[in-house]
Amino acid sequence: MSSVTYRAFADRRMAGRQLARAIGRPDWPDLLVLGLARGGVPVAAEVARELGAPLGVAVSRKIGAPGHPEFGVGAVTADGPPYYDMDTLHRLGLRPADLEQTCEAERAEARRRLDRYHGGRVAVAARGREVLLVDDGLATGVTATAALRALRRAEPRRLVFATPVCAVRAPELLRDEADDVLCLIEPAQFRAVGQWYQDFSQTSDEEVVALLQAAAPS
Repeated sequence: MSSVTYRAFADRRMAGRQLARAIGRPDWPDLLVLGLARGGVPVAAEVARELGAPLGVAVSRKIGAPGHPEFGVGAVTADGPPYYDMDTLHRLGLRPADLEQTCEAERAEARRRLDRYHGGRVAVAARGREVLLVDDGLATGVTATAALRALRRAEPRRLVFATPVCAVRAPELLRDEADDVLCLIEPAQFRAVGQWYQDFSQTSDEEVVALLQAAAPS
């Protein structure tokens, strides 16, 4: 994928189509595409459609630093242990115990979102399948790491992470978590995921639900 030339994406849907074309038609007999909610779901929906695969959703919630909720020092899913960037915690003089309340609040929100997105439907099982986890971008990697670890516990046959854009060397952060990491562009001028999209408006819960319902077997 290193041959893809520099460009920004019009929106998440276009990014998903370009990502799907770059992935091609892998020899994965039982592929499941999961969008990392919320922003990864519109990207994943296009990938799943292009590859003829079922679409599901994964939820990972950022654990923010005290007083700076947007600065992620870790992440947590609906079940299982949280993931923390221990180097960042040490630099900030923090311990995981200091973030326990924040962690549990984010875990509760992850559960709420999963319930909302599934709407009473049984989630598509990942066990024994080739699972492609898709997000709209990769910066620090904390939410992706937590999601990949949760998916690994589900015992997929193969686990791959794919995204349209990532920070320099960010894919290396996931090499121990996924069997492969695919990124369309890795720009040297990366500051934030949103700068590489012309339209990076927030994805709503309603949009996630609509995309999942549209992709569900009739």
